[in-house]
Amino acid sequence: MAAVTSVSFSAIAQSAERKSSVSPSRSVDTFRFRSNVSFDCFNVRSSNSSFSSKSSTSRFVVHCMSTDLPTVAETKMNFLKAYKRPIPTVYNTVLQELIVQQHLIKYKKSYRYDPVFALGFVTVYDQLMEGYPSEEDRDAIFKAYIEALNEDPVQYRHV
Repeated sequence: MAAVTSVSFSAIAQSAERKSSVSPSRSVDTFRFRSNVSFDCFNVRSSNSSFSSKSSTSRFVVHCMSTDLPTVAETKMNFLKAYKRPIPTVYNTVLQELIVQQHLIKYKKSYRYDPVFALGFVTVYDQLMEGYPSEEDRDAIFKAYIEALNEDPVQYRHV
C-alpha cells in the first residue's frame, strides 16, 4: 500500500485531470480532499509485489506545500482590532470590499510594492474618505487598513 506523506494542491489538480488505466495486479488508493466547492480526487498506484530489480513499479510521489499566508478573514480581523471605533455603513462597506481586493492583490506570488500602485490606492482612499467627519479618524483608519495588510502606512503616504 502506498503512503502519502505530503500533498501539493497543484499536483492534486494535475493528477485529478489525468485519466489512466490501472492494471488488475496493482492496488489503487483514492484520496479525497475537500475544497470549498467540490471534492478533488486522485489515485495513487502501488505495487502488490515486493521490490526487486526485475519488478517495475510506478511510484507516485506527492508533496504538500504549506504556506503561512493570512486569510481574508484574518486581515479583516486585524483591521478591526487596530481600529475599534464604529465606521458609518456608507464608508465601512466600501472599505471592507477594498480590504478584500487589496488582500488578494497583496498575497499573489507576483506581488511587489509599487509606488505608482500606492499612489493610486492613496488617491482612491482619500477621495472615498473625503466626506468623513474627522480627519484624525481618516488617518487612523488608513493606518489600520495598511497595517492589516502587513504594509507600511508611511511608505504608502510618502511616495
